[in-house]
Amino acid sequence: MSLTLWYHPFSSFCMKALIALYECGAAFDPVIVDLGDEHSRAAFYAQWPLGKFPVMRDEASGELVPESTIIIEYLAHHYPAAGLIPAEPAAARGVRLWDRLFDDHVHHHMQKVVADRLRPTASRDPSGVAEARARIRQSYDLIERHMEGREWAAGDFSMADCAAAPALHYAWKVEPWGDRPALSAYFSRLASRPSFARVLAEAEPYADFFPQE
Repeated sequence: MSLTLWYHPFSSFCMKALIALYECGAAFDPVIVDLGDEHSRAAFYAQWPLGKFPVMRDEASGELVPESTIIIEYLAHHYPAAGLIPAEPAAARGVRLWDRLFDDHVHHHMQKVVADRLRPTASRDPSGVAEARARIRQSYDLIERHMEGREWAAGDFSMADCAAAPALHYAWKVEPWGDRPALSAYFSRLASRPSFARVLAEAEPYADFFPQE
């Protein structure tokens, strides 16, 4: 199986896909996309006109696989031993639920706060940011209750944890989780996971990209 991945190491959704690739032990050809470079951007848009990474291609079949969750679904099918999505339907549904919760209720709102920092001061949206922060805290409370007595989000380490790791990593930077011991312990386990530790190390050279308040 020959794979090519278009991505950027500092992108949160790319991190999610990379964790899965490393969990599977899947070999792939990395293509780092620099959207600020005209040639890099044009080459990527030629592959995927929507211009959002990560995007993976299976060179053997020619199939183009965009979106981090769909990439992981693809990997789970071809590397079932990694256990990213269980075979049992109810367990798989739980994994997919928590994948969606981390993406839609942590990741999405974190990105709204970060995106606002990149805008000119006159174009910022303080009320929208306040709402996003409140949604993140609401999600933290849900995760705190859910993670009490659990090691991973949905059974064994899975796609749900691939989603959780970068979402929580960046969310903490904009909205620290405070006194939520189960959530804090869960993130410590994620950060110690070799696949995520590798992803964080690869992203470190780009750490200055993160916009400060």
